[in-house]
Amino acid sequence: MARLRALLALAATAAAILVLPSADAFYLPGSYPHKYNPGESLNVKVNSLTSIDTEIPFSYYSLPFCTPPDGVKDSAENLGELLMGDRIETSPYRFRMHANDTDVLLCRSDPLSPGAFTLMKKRIDEMYQVNLILDNLPAIRYTRKDDYFLRWTGYPVGIRVGGDYYVFNHLQFTVLVHKYEDPNVARVMGTGDATDAIPASTSKDPSSAASSGWMVVGFEVVPCSIKHNPDDAKALKMYAKYPTKITCDPTTVSMSIKENEPIVYTYEVSFVESDIKWPSRWDAYLKMEGAKVHWFSILNSLMVIAFLAGIVFVILLRTVRRDLTRYEELDSEAQAQMNEELSGWKLVVSDVFRAPSNPMLLCMMVGDGVQILGMAVVTILFAALGFMSPASRGTLITGMLFFYLVLGILAGYASVRVWKTIKCGDHSGWVGVSWRTACFFPGIAFLILTTLNFLLWGSQSTGAIPFSLFVVLILLWFCISVPLTLVGGFLGAKAPHIEYPVRTNQIPREIPAQKYPSWLLVLGAGTLPFGTLFIELFFIMSSIWMGRVYYVFGFLFIVMLLLVIVCAEVSLVLTYMHLCVEDWKWWWKSFFSSGSVAIYIFLYSINYLVFDLKSLSGPVSATLYLGYSLFMVIAIMLATGTVGFISSFCFIHYLFSSVKAD
Repeated sequence: MARLRALLALAATAAAILVLPSADAFYLPGSYPHKYNPGESLNVKVNSLTSIDTEIPFSYYSLPFCTPPDGVKDSAENLGELLMGDRIETSPYRFRMHANDTDVLLCRSDPLSPGAFTLMKKRIDEMYQVNLILDNLPAIRYTRKDDYFLRWTGYPVGIRVGGDYYVFNHLQFTVLVHKYEDPNVARVMGTGDATDAIPASTSKDPSSAASSGWMVVGFEVVPCSIKHNPDDAKALKMYAKYPTKITCDPTTVSMSIKENEPIVYTYEVSFVESDIKWPSRWDAYLKMEGAKVHWFSILNSLMVIAFLAGIVFVILLRTVRRDLTRYEELDSEAQAQMNEELSGWKLVVSDVFRAPSNPMLLCMMVGDGVQILGMAVVTILFAALGFMSPASRGTLITGMLFFYLVLGILAGYASVRVWKTIKCGDHSGWVGVSWRTACFFPGIAFLILTTLNFLLWGSQSTGAIPFSLFVVLILLWFCISVPLTLVGGFLGAKAPHIEYPVRTNQIPREIPAQKYPSWLLVLGAGTLPFGTLFIELFFIMSSIWMGRVYYVFGFLFIVMLLLVIVCAEVSLVLTYMHLCVEDWKWWWKSFFSSGSVAIYIFLYSINYLVFDLKSLSGPVSATLYLGYSLFMVIAIMLATGTVGFISSFCFIHYLFSSVKAD
């Protein structure tokens, strides 16, 4: 489904466009301008019907709309588009460049059957939107509220007034065009703040631009509900002139739908020359409401968290250095006496590197965490640099999947390296560790997505992953990810293990009784990493579930780096606190002290569902939301937990390598 699959990305749907200070144009892959000569045909495409009330997309032609005279054809789709639930198809709307046309008859539908009538009313109640595309630009709709304009992508199927249902059967299109500029003349690209209103210049003779052509820089639609006489259109063919003048007034509705009555669809199109240049044509879509407040909140959060993390880091360094200095200044006899008198991390020197319970599971989770974290870093970095243009639909999801598959080699290496270290250099069983690592997180994802996919199949949604795509994903999994993970495991088995600086006693030391459960502190530790996320998380969730555009990947990259630092420090501090109370079972606690941020993200998701998605209707939609939220938090838990584990291991290794122990 269109926005549900976006959870794989932790973000929404468009990437930032790179701005280079160059005199020549710089066009990103998939975003090169297309030149149209006057009179050249322009084909409008349709995407899936979407609704923020249900989050379940459906095919455009599932409703009784007009179909193209040569039949419906699927547009070229990539893997990312299919995973996002996009189903782009041809439409009957046809334009000719710079040729205005009015009162165009599209078709007269068949009389609405009881099933079609009921379905149309249901889609109107669920506030489904029609999504049109021209030259890769989604149709945008402006509505006035008080003294400002609101921007929407697409237009509603219809509206309910009292007990009657009205359908928008007439569309008023406005195509903004700009004279084609040769690439060596075009200037830099920009996606900064754009004005809400799209400026338009006075009309000019289109023949003057015949040599250079025109570029589409905007696509606007105004839906109207107009009562047409079906008998007037009965003898007319598609694209014929409607016999009466059509006046589009979006403030009134008159075309009510009734059972066993047909619907007449018409449209008009006008071309307006605009001052908007082609590189800036996405500004109207990437404009975020309250962008300045968003940036200020992010900056404020970054400063506060960085300040707190710095204080924690300084205190920790001073405390550890003081303990080490006091310990090293004593002779052997004084050290023995100090060990008898004092308690703390120095007393667990012979137990701190004792193998944890379920070591293979820990290695699997660390390996998958490295893979997920690496995928997130590389993907967000590429998106921040602008290499995933919003003009190339599905690029973000396709890139994430590609990087995840390739980084399977890191997962195998990390998991086997940790396994070999825990086993003190014995790499036997590395094949089993690598195999389990390659199947652990993908297996969880496969289970969740398959379960949710059955719900989508039952709803006949275009968001359901086709069976053929399931086969492709499984082949990618076993033919690319698994072999690369085994290669990484082989490299990890050949790499030298990390030697412990101290020896481990055969008899484990008894852990003193604690005043409070240690796991309570571990679960509470996730609040600080969550503090670095919750502001950005709101914008990401709004992008995914409310249909808003999210493109500030530069801020997201900074927040992610800060999250990594905070997770490392939180886990390090919690590990040190556990060692100070002679609790040497730090392996799993270091993982979950930072990984527990996933719990708070899931609770935030529930809060978002209850208070921000009040209109979400039906148990299927709520189940899909919670299922994809669960998938998201599992991935975050593995990534953040891995950061905490690695930082704690490095800290403990450094700490006890500085201790003189017999």
